[in-house]
Amino acid sequence: MRFLSPLLTLLLPITTLQSADAPKLRRPNIVFILADDLGAHDLACFGSTFYETPNIDRLAKRGTRFTQAYAASPLCSPTRSSILVGQYPARTGITAPVCHINEIYLEKQVTQEGPSVRVQQARSISRLKPEYFTLAEALKEEGYSTAHFGKWHLGHNLAKNPNDHYEPMDQGFDSDFPHAPNAAGPGGGYLAPWKFIKDPTITDEVGMHIEDRMSNEAAKYIQSHKDQPFYLNYWAYSVHSPWNARQDYIDHFQAKADSKNPQHNPLYAAMVKSLDDGVGRILRAIDDAGIANNTIIVFFSDNGGYAYPPKATIPKGFEEIPATSNLPLRSGKASLYEGGTREPFILVWPDKVKADATSDILFQSTDFYPSLLSLTGLKPRAGLKLDGYDQSQALLGGASPRERLFCHFPHGSENQSSHMDGLYPGTYVRRGDWKLIRFYARNGDGSDRLELYNLASDLGETHNLAQEKPELVNELNGLISDFLKDTEAVIPGLNPNYGKIAVTKNEPLAGWKNRNCSAAITDGILNANGTGPAPFLGVGAGLTGPAKISFRMKSASGGEGRIELVPKADAKTKDLQRFVYNAKGGDWEDITVDLPSSDGAGILRIYLPHPTEAASFDWIEIKPEGGKTQRWDF
Repeated sequence: MRFLSPLLTLLLPITTLQSADAPKLRRPNIVFILADDLGAHDLACFGSTFYETPNIDRLAKRGTRFTQAYAASPLCSPTRSSILVGQYPARTGITAPVCHINEIYLEKQVTQEGPSVRVQQARSISRLKPEYFTLAEALKEEGYSTAHFGKWHLGHNLAKNPNDHYEPMDQGFDSDFPHAPNAAGPGGGYLAPWKFIKDPTITDEVGMHIEDRMSNEAAKYIQSHKDQPFYLNYWAYSVHSPWNARQDYIDHFQAKADSKNPQHNPLYAAMVKSLDDGVGRILRAIDDAGIANNTIIVFFSDNGGYAYPPKATIPKGFEEIPATSNLPLRSGKASLYEGGTREPFILVWPDKVKADATSDILFQSTDFYPSLLSLTGLKPRAGLKLDGYDQSQALLGGASPRERLFCHFPHGSENQSSHMDGLYPGTYVRRGDWKLIRFYARNGDGSDRLELYNLASDLGETHNLAQEKPELVNELNGLISDFLKDTEAVIPGLNPNYGKIAVTKNEPLAGWKNRNCSAAITDGILNANGTGPAPFLGVGAGLTGPAKISFRMKSASGGEGRIELVPKADAKTKDLQRFVYNAKGGDWEDITVDLPSSDGAGILRIYLPHPTEAASFDWIEIKPEGGKTQRWDF
C-alpha cells in the first residue's frame, strides 16, 4: 500500500480524507400536504380576497409558488395514484374515484351501455395494484420512516379476503392514521364523533375537527422521528364534501361575505380555515423539532375547486351558493377545462428552494415521484416505468424539461356536463400556451369535438380557435393519439346500441304496429306485406317540432309511399300531415324524408310504396331537431 507524505496530506481537501466509516449526510425529510378539492385560487397567497390562510401563506413565504402546476386528473383518486407511482391515470387505469367500492376491478375496459347512453365510457380500475413500486416503498427501501395521515381513496381490503393488499400499510407506509382508506368524504361530517372512522379507540371531544385531530397526530410523529429521515403524507380530508364546518368559523365569514366577490360562501371559507389550521400545526411541529432546514414540504391539491352549488345536504342558506370560484379559470372539479386540473403548488426547502418566489414552469403531479427522489439524492429503481419528469433542477430555479402535458378523463355525460361544465369524456394536451381538448363523440354526428385555446391570451377558454388553426389542431390531435396509444388508454366512443329499441316477446315489432299488412322480424329484418288498402307501419313518435325520418328499405317494384304525422289518436283527416317518398324498387336503398312540422305529432306512420307487395326494413331512425334520436336496428 502506498502512503501519502505528511505535507501532501495537509494539502488535500477534507472530503478526500474522509474515512469510509464517517457518518453520511442525512437525507432530507419529506412532508407532502395534499388538499382535497382545493381550487387554484382558494388561498390568499394565490389570489383569494375572501378566504383566510395565514399558515399556508407563511409556508409560501418560505418557498416558491408554482403558477402552472396541474393534477393528472380532474378527480381525486387518479391524481393520488399519479403521485404515488409517477404514471398517468390513462396508463394505470384508475381514471375515476371509485376505489371505495367493494367490487374489485383490475383490468381496463370500456363500459357496455344500453340504448339510453350515447357515449361508452371507461370502467375505472378500483384499486391501486400492489405490484406498483410506490414512492413510499422507494423511500422506505433507502431507510426512510414512512407515515400516511388522512384520506387514501386508492383501495381498501375486504374483511373476507385476507389476500387483499390495497391499503397504505400494504403500499409502503409504516403507519396509517386514522385508517379510513375508503372514505371519499367522512360519513356524518368532519366534526367529532366521526362516523367514518371504524377504530373505536379514535375518539375526541364532541365538535373536534378531523384536521385538528389529524394534524396533532402528525405533529407527534414529527417530534418522535426528528432524528431520522422520514416521509410523511398529510393528505387532508378538507375541503371535500360533506359541507360542514365549525360554527364559529362560519359565523366569522358570514359577517364578511360579499356576494359581489365570486368567492363568498361562508361555509366553504370555514372549511378552508380548518385546513389552514392543520397546516399551521404541522409547520410548528417542524420548527419546534429543529428540522426545518432539512425538510422538504410540498403543498398541492388533487383537483380543481368545486365551482358549483353543493348537491349534498348542507345547512340552510348555502344550498345555491357555489362552494368556490376558480375564476378566471373556466369551470372546476371534474372538468377538463383549466378550473378542473390547475392547482396551487408550493415547495419549501430552506436555502435550496427560492423563498418568497414564483415560478411558471409547467409541472404535473406525475413529476413528484422522480423529482422528490432526485431532491433526496436518490434515483428511481432501474427499469421502472415513469411518465413523470425529474424536475428537481427546475424546482430549484433552473429550466424545466417539460414542454407538454396530457390529461385523459374518459368519464361524464352531456347531462353531467350541463351542471359541471366540461365533465364529459375527453383528453387534452397542453403544449406551450396551446391547449387542445378532444371531447369524444360530442358532435351531433357522433364525431369528436375539438376545442383549441391559447391560454396566454384566453385563460378562461372562451374562444375556440379550432376552425381558425386546422394545421395546429391536426398536430396537437396527433399528439393526443400518440399518448393514448402509448398509455394503452381506454378510449370512449359513440355507443353502438344508442337509441336502439329492443325487440321483446310483448312487442314483436319493437314497438311498431302493423295495419292492413302482415309483419314480422326475421334475421334482423322487418318484413311487411300488404293485406288491404293503404297498408302502413305506425309508432308513437312524440314529436314536438321538425324532424327527419330515415330508413333502409327494399321492395320489388317500388312506388310512391308517404309518411303521415298524426297529432293524436283521434285526430281528424284534415289534421294529418303527409310527406311523399319514392322508392326505386329492386335492391336496398336509404331514404330520408324531412318533416318540417312545427306542430309536432304523437304518432308517425310509414305507408308502404305498393299495396300488395312486400317491403323490408333493415333499420328506421327518427331524428327530431334538437331532441333525442330514436333508432330501430331490427
